[in-house]
Amino acid sequence: MIRRLAVVGLGLLGGSVAMAVRARALAKEIVAVGRRMAPLAAALDSGVIDHATTDLAEGLREADFILLATPVATLESLLPAVWRLAAPDAVLTDVGSTKQRLVRTMERLALGRPLAFVGGHPMAGSEQSGWAAGREDLFQGVTVILTPTGVTPEWVSGRVRDFWESLGARVVAMPPDVHDRVVAAVSHLPHLVAYALVAAVAGLEGSPLAYAARGFKDATRIAASDARVWREIFLTNREALSETLDAFRSTLAELERLLSAGDALEAELNRIRGIREGLP
Repeated sequence: MIRRLAVVGLGLLGGSVAMAVRARALAKEIVAVGRRMAPLAAALDSGVIDHATTDLAEGLREADFILLATPVATLESLLPAVWRLAAPDAVLTDVGSTKQRLVRTMERLALGRPLAFVGGHPMAGSEQSGWAAGREDLFQGVTVILTPTGVTPEWVSGRVRDFWESLGARVVAMPPDVHDRVVAAVSHLPHLVAYALVAAVAGLEGSPLAYAARGFKDATRIAASDARVWREIFLTNREALSETLDAFRSTLAELERLLSAGDALEAELNRIRGIREGLP
């Protein structure tokens, strides 16, 4: 049982965590911290959270479990204040989509004031954003990646693992740099490609987007995601994303070659189809 859960950032992920914790009665008290009170009003009215504040110090006071759920760039700027204000016995984790820079910053701060922290990233989301898009079952069956390092106490990783598993998630662990390469391939690249696909088709003559059916819309659904959030993600993981873009260009070039040749195209498409059908 968490005594006081503080959720900093009550958007899709932070809001869904609060909903899931409330539905499962995992915390005696839930407080949300946001930039403005107006967006927090709906959460208060729903009864999901007990308190809301724009004052970080007030929100973190006496919290024994802190979830940092702001966009990546905002989170990095908040860390020094979080480190100064968190209770000595608090456990900290986050939901950020990139980890190397974040974990380095946190470990540097921990040299001055040790706190129990491990990075986290639920592989869940939507092209929608904000509290209104939250769902209490968002994490059911999804993978949550934890990114402990050599200085992370096992009990901290265990506590955060238990937290996510209690929300229905499957938890795995990997180093921060491995995490960033993995998500660059399976999350960041698909988003960038979806944006590019919409832009490419929109630039063709004849207004083909007017005839887009389910296939195109399914393939580009994530291009409706929040541009500010994804700008931050792309820029904070640009090195790993560049590597995956190189691999994507090579594969696209090979498919273009096969398209011209004709002979082996079907075999290659069947090979790729088999990989896709084998996904869990």
